[in-house]
Amino acid sequence: MDYNSNRKTLAMPEYGRHIQKMIDHAVTIEDREERTKCAKTIIGIMGNMFPHLRDVNDFKHKLWDHLAIMSDFKLDIDFPYDLPEKETLNAKPDKVPYRNNKISYMHYGELIEQMIAKAIEFEDEEQKEKLILLIAGHMKKSLYHWNHDSVTDDRIFNDLSRLSNGKLTVSEGTKLPEIRDNFQNRSRTNKKRNNDKK
Repeated sequence: MDYNSNRKTLAMPEYGRHIQKMIDHAVTIEDREERTKCAKTIIGIMGNMFPHLRDVNDFKHKLWDHLAIMSDFKLDIDFPYDLPEKETLNAKPDKVPYRNNKISYMHYGELIEQMIAKAIEFEDEEQKEKLILLIAGHMKKSLYHWNHDSVTDDRIFNDLSRLSNGKLTVSEGTKLPEIRDNFQNRSRTNKKRNNDKK
């Protein structure tokens, strides 16, 4: 029996073995004009296999690229598009460098630390105070999403002081908005809207 496992590995299995056989045959055609006609016919068949992709940009270009790849770049015809280089097909992409920025508190994230650094530079005291409260409020939300049980204003203010090396503090008696109340109010508002629609 002639099993697929005994046959040549397909370069692009999605087109199937019959298309591969057609391409292998086209490579062997001696007359260049006939070879080109054969290639165009094969492109037509390949396009019919994926009609839903016809509106995709550069669909024809991709088909010709696939034809070249499946022929192992041995099909000697005038291709209507520039072909990919054989050497680059299996080349590994460059490694994406990971940033090694150390974050003191993972639950607050790097943006909070950047905002704190900016707030330290603020000279306008009134604006600085408003920014500190915004940062603290955001820290409270972040901590709440991380751990519901240990969210207190004192903890937020202590963390803010640590992250700013003591350069950002809040006035005594400052209270941050309650997160739970905000979520409860939002869910109540959504329920009311849904009931009104009914």
